[in-house]
Amino acid sequence: MKKTNSLFEGIKENFPSGLVVFLVALPLCLGIALASGAPPLSGIIAGIVGGLVIGSISNSNISVSGPAAGLTAIVLTAITDLGAFELFLCAGIIAGVIQLILGFVRAGSISNYFPNNVIEGMLAAIGIIIILKQIPHALGFDKDYEGHESIFDNGLNFNYFSELFGAIHPGAIIVTVVSIALLLAWDKVLFLKRMKMLPGALVAVVVGILLNELFKLSGSSLAIGKEHLVSLPVPQSLDDFKNLVTLPDFNGFTNVKVWIAGATIAIVASIETLLCIEASDRLDVQRRITDTNLELKAQGIGNLVSSFIGGLPMTSVVVRSSANANAGATSKISAMIHGFLLLICVLTIPVILNLIPLATLAAVLLLVGYKLAKPATFKHFWHLGKFQFIPFVATVVAIVATDLLKGVGIGLAISVFYILQGNMKRAYYLSREKLSDADGITMKLAEEVSFLNKAAIKKTLKNIKSNSTVTIDARGTSYIATDVLEMIQDFANIRAKEEDINVELLGFKTSYKDYETDEDSHIVITHKRAM
Repeated sequence: MKKTNSLFEGIKENFPSGLVVFLVALPLCLGIALASGAPPLSGIIAGIVGGLVIGSISNSNISVSGPAAGLTAIVLTAITDLGAFELFLCAGIIAGVIQLILGFVRAGSISNYFPNNVIEGMLAAIGIIIILKQIPHALGFDKDYEGHESIFDNGLNFNYFSELFGAIHPGAIIVTVVSIALLLAWDKVLFLKRMKMLPGALVAVVVGILLNELFKLSGSSLAIGKEHLVSLPVPQSLDDFKNLVTLPDFNGFTNVKVWIAGATIAIVASIETLLCIEASDRLDVQRRITDTNLELKAQGIGNLVSSFIGGLPMTSVVVRSSANANAGATSKISAMIHGFLLLICVLTIPVILNLIPLATLAAVLLLVGYKLAKPATFKHFWHLGKFQFIPFVATVVAIVATDLLKGVGIGLAISVFYILQGNMKRAYYLSREKLSDADGITMKLAEEVSFLNKAAIKKTLKNIKSNSTVTIDARGTSYIATDVLEMIQDFANIRAKEEDINVELLGFKTSYKDYETDEDSHIVITHKRAM
């Protein structure tokens, strides 16, 4: 009985968040399918599978999977090259198998090497992108497709912005403002906060529909047209529904291009998933850790199922996961509820769903974007110093200007650069800063001295003046690279002899050609010319 009660408690607690994610995911699924050049229902199928299949297998409590905007370019190119969506579905099956293999060989551990400033930068960038991409919907201008993650298509399109502000729809603005006001009130007003089973997003959607229907009935110019509403296929019969579902053409497995597309999707989808899982775990207020290897297996199974029944490939998605966390999700039941609602609503009430103004959904996402990219996050990394702030900001700018993977790659490269730079600077500690004025110098080596530190040590040894005393202390060092030791050996035996420099080596073995050190060893090399 306890297990049953626990399940129902989980449903009760997570139904509001599952409903919010469903409302966010619905237009995203349709928009990404459109952007990918795939049938509209393929995006919905992927969303359903992401919620029900991946949601049930994964142990992530916050992450929500579905068709990803980061894959649209790959999918569109593959479908165009192959000439048929049925052939492309074979690539999705191949991607699923590869992800399963990656999960079994424990490739998920690479997510542990993503630094926090890059992950936080990715979240902030996603927040900014959400805001930028939802502004047109909030204003009633929906020329650009939903879910695309770059605002710099072939350079910054200034005509787009002029068209945007020249085509503002007053009705959409009213719906957006009212929806945002309701959502903010739901978080602030005490008696509304207690109504946990009635999420603010649902109220905003209902009010948005009622407002627009009122505009229509009154014949007002504020009425929002069909092009600014959710657009979902409405099958009239079972045969119509069957025609909307596309099955794979298994002849595609003999096509080399299909295998290349499948491998590409598997790699990109796996990296995006691991990035999003790392971000989702940081959004979890309980700081629970997801098994990334199990997640890769779940994604593989999900992509297999989705491709077999005509769905798009998918990943863990930050936008939906963020909405899930912000709506108060406590377990993966929320993701499953979102998938179940997608299934039920697509089968039963697509006509009602097509009444939802995109403006009210934009209001929900605008607040999600703000929470991800709030100024306090930038202020936090500013106070941490430039080694944390610069990679963070670089990741944000690069993702907004390019895409998720390129942006994260740039952020990682800058982080690694600062790590290496810091490593080189911390190779040793000097007793005096100005070598030109020092007669006695103590150089205490760090715990690990690699080839990256060679240049810094070489520069220091080069600047030591003649007739001075140098102590090189390696007693606290566990590892020294061979080429660094050879450089120290050359300094002690050749240059020190020529320039009357006394060298004292602490912690080196008698044969300091060996890269091992010994904290008890003490070698003194003295070079003095005869009087």
